[in-house]
Amino acid sequence: MAHVPQTFFDALAVRTWCGLALEALGRAREEIDAINVFPVADGDTGTNLYLTVESAVAAVEAVFTAHEAGSRVPGRTDGPLLADAVHAMAHGALIGAQGNSGTILAQLLRGMAQVLADGETPHTDGPGLRRALYNAAESARRAVEHPVEGTVLSVAAAAAEAAVAADGDCGAVARAAYEGARAALAATPGQLGVLGRAGVVDAGGRGLVAVLAALVETFTGETPRAVPVRVVPVHARVADPAGGPEADAADRATADGECADGPEDGGPAFEVIYLLEAGDAAVARLRERLDGLGDSLVVVGGDGLWNVHVHVDDAGAAVEAGIEAGRPYRIRITHFGAGAVHTRAGERLPQEPAQRAVVAVVPGEGLAGLYAEAGATSVLARPGEPPASGELVDAVRRAHAREVVLLPNDAELRHTAAAAAEQARAEGVRVALIPTRSPVQGIAALAVHEPGRRFDEDVVSMTSAAGATRYAEVAVAERESWTTAGICQAGDVLGLIEGDVAVIGSDVTAVAETVLDRMLAAGGELVTLVLGDEAPESIAGHLEARVRESYLAVDTVVHHGGRQGAPLLIGVE
Repeated sequence: MAHVPQTFFDALAVRTWCGLALEALGRAREEIDAINVFPVADGDTGTNLYLTVESAVAAVEAVFTAHEAGSRVPGRTDGPLLADAVHAMAHGALIGAQGNSGTILAQLLRGMAQVLADGETPHTDGPGLRRALYNAAESARRAVEHPVEGTVLSVAAAAAEAAVAADGDCGAVARAAYEGARAALAATPGQLGVLGRAGVVDAGGRGLVAVLAALVETFTGETPRAVPVRVVPVHARVADPAGGPEADAADRATADGECADGPEDGGPAFEVIYLLEAGDAAVARLRERLDGLGDSLVVVGGDGLWNVHVHVDDAGAAVEAGIEAGRPYRIRITHFGAGAVHTRAGERLPQEPAQRAVVAVVPGEGLAGLYAEAGATSVLARPGEPPASGELVDAVRRAHAREVVLLPNDAELRHTAAAAAEQARAEGVRVALIPTRSPVQGIAALAVHEPGRRFDEDVVSMTSAAGATRYAEVAVAERESWTTAGICQAGDVLGLIEGDVAVIGSDVTAVAETVLDRMLAAGGELVTLVLGDEAPESIAGHLEARVRESYLAVDTVVHHGGRQGAPLLIGVE
């Protein structure tokens, strides 16, 4: 994402950093999942980090949205205050934290927020960022009951040490922190035996490096170099007769009991996570109680709201301990030994799931109805409000099927949908993600959907139908900007084909006709028109007549999408 590098750490820098971090984790998610071997080799660290940052992004965006809507406090600047943005970032990460690494990342962000929000200044500089990174590492280590070296905690500590030693502005401090973290990440296989034997770096640490790379990009506009994630495994190294220090470190890590790979290696059977409303004294007692029940205990938060994470054999006892301490909610229990099936407190589902379902993101109420008629479970994406992956996961749960076909219907949702699919798979659902980039491609996929045939065959058929559908959109420009068709002004009508601006005009119908002609020049058998509420009343009839008169044997289908954000969507099959 191109952006102007930020000079100071202000609210806009927080927004930019969170967005870039989410993109970075989206790109690295599968890689991080693949190297996840500690504390439990359940292959979800990348997904958990993505979901945690996604929740932080949503909270920060809510602050900007409220401010832009006129929710201003007299005397404030034109944008939200730094304190508002960092508090939102930390709170969003706290309530959305997933897994061990996600919970620690939430505490790292909270530690930064404690420093950055301390004062009345609208921004902070390099020294302020140094203090924030140092406090982040210290607070995260305190949140973990039994810190282990060679994990994200080591990477965070190294980043903080490098930042403290750096001179200069925020860009210089961020770069120093990144390089320190990068070096520490490379050292993790020699600190933790399970990593050395697997030949990988720590997954949580790799995620933190991605987040810090986004911080560098925020202040410099430059993307740091890639990070290697695999090393030569311990068992593949040439033996040193004298016993080299690297092998010794790995052996010591194993001997010290730092490796906990789940129930198959004697570790606890369940992961328990919940949000908790409780006072400091009650949480201190809870820590003692949970520490006696299991391991991987992380309790983050403060000011009456906490995120509790622990691995135990008795999940009920861990929840009961939370009830004694305060009010636990959003309870999530994962059984490591049974396909990582997730359950939520108070949630009741039908006894027998359906064999197959389709879950689709749609931009308007009209299309939601159309998809529902075709048997799909819809997630409504209102203009400017794309759904979070948690909403997609919830929709998969509502569909309550053994097999689910997921249609994101938007190119910008590819990482979100992939994270949701991974989460649903962890809950025991077989999920196929078809990368539809427009609702009209989703319509084409639904048209050939046959629940009665084999899952793979159905997915192949739906994917083929979606891929054979070219898509376009007629929209109205909100601001002046450069496009592939030239410079447009606010209020201009844009015709986008396959996501690129191909036509700039002043009349919706005329632009739509030009776009349709260009699409049909390559052939086609069926035109699908999806009309938004802002489309001219006569446009459907005009375009249908145009197709009928100029293109033989081409049919036209018209749907009403409602408040979909664009006057017209076009599909050509």
